[in-house]
Amino acid sequence: MQRSVLSSRSERFTAETHIKQFKHGLESEMAVDRPLQELPCLNENLEGSLLCMSQTKKKQRLRYGEENTPHEFIQHLSPPRKQPRLCGKGKENAFVLARRPRKSRESTAGLSWDSLPDELLLGILSRLSLQDLLRTSRVCKRWHRVAFDEFLWRSVDLVGKAQLDAELGQVLSAGVLRLRCPHVCIGQPSFKNTEPLRVNHMDLSGCTVQTSVLEDILSRCRRLQNLSLEGLELSDKILQYLAQNTELIRLNLCGSAGFSPDSLAEMLQSCTQLQELNVSWCDFSSEHVQAISNNISPNVTQLNISGYRQKMTMDDAKNLVERCPNLSVLDLSDSVLVTTDSFVFLQQMSSLRHLALSRCYQIHPAALIDFEKFTQLKTLEVFGLIQDSYLPILSKKLPHIQINTQPFSSVARPTSAGRKDRTLWGMHCRLAYKPNPHSHDS
Repeated sequence: MQRSVLSSRSERFTAETHIKQFKHGLESEMAVDRPLQELPCLNENLEGSLLCMSQTKKKQRLRYGEENTPHEFIQHLSPPRKQPRLCGKGKENAFVLARRPRKSRESTAGLSWDSLPDELLLGILSRLSLQDLLRTSRVCKRWHRVAFDEFLWRSVDLVGKAQLDAELGQVLSAGVLRLRCPHVCIGQPSFKNTEPLRVNHMDLSGCTVQTSVLEDILSRCRRLQNLSLEGLELSDKILQYLAQNTELIRLNLCGSAGFSPDSLAEMLQSCTQLQELNVSWCDFSSEHVQAISNNISPNVTQLNISGYRQKMTMDDAKNLVERCPNLSVLDLSDSVLVTTDSFVFLQQMSSLRHLALSRCYQIHPAALIDFEKFTQLKTLEVFGLIQDSYLPILSKKLPHIQINTQPFSSVARPTSAGRKDRTLWGMHCRLAYKPNPHSHDS
């Protein structure tokens, strides 16, 4: 016990001795008439001095009357720490650590999402993908309203979406102008009103859809310019609704069925602005072919009426050529009643550039040499009429014509078979659906 007391006294005596020596050194270096309590922090002593304080801080006085150690001097030079502050009344002896509130970035910048005008928020949302835009619309009522602005929904590509139900009605009602959703299973769109749709270009090729649902969609269309219903089961009502779209320019009905020759004739009489028409391989009778040849618009420049074997006669082909003198693309493939006699009136077509006579077996291969008189012709498709071994000989005889270069027709189709991009009659859709590889949509 006595040893511990003596040891503590010895340590204290040693500390006091160090302090006295430290004070004596200071007094010898500084002027005698300046008290120690008012020692300044000089710029020339910044380096190597533990007593120097920062210039940005107030001059602090060191009270050497109290017992200080070198460790406490180091604390004076360290960055200031958060000081404890007193609590409320009656708790003078209780201390808590005070935390300075961190300024938010929004307050320092002076802007917040709520302060953005609708125009600026609309520009930001226009950079989002389709899925991100739909997620953003769930943030609040204002963002939902801006997210479904007509400006953002002008062009939508839903390729890859396996099932469309109420979403289709919502997209069409949002004011979409270009819609691409081929090979999709369409349920009930569930339109909330009866207002006409604004859609101008729509691709529904190969969709699985009931005829009544398709009637409901097309009954609301008045501004269609490009439409593809390839491979669908149609009705007379649908063609009557198409007749209301007098600005129709391209129409693809390839492989369609379910409508009468009278409704077909009525539609062609109303759609006088048609320039491209694809009615190949439909479930047509001879009356359907005659309805086309007798009522087709003279403005048509590209026509695909292939696949009618014995239903297309020479009179029908001649009538088509006479009604459409500005044809540049004509496909009469798989019409076995078309003979070499057609060359006479086909040669008179000064605008004809692309002609397809594939599998027109009444045309003898040797007669193909007569196409050297078609000086304006650029391509000729005669698949099935000539063997591949004789193709170089024919190409040498017709050096100005490319032979058998396009096995598939692109007349009035939204995207030709040779293209792999996501275009809609040469136009891109901004909002594109990108399926999740882990989801059921494919």
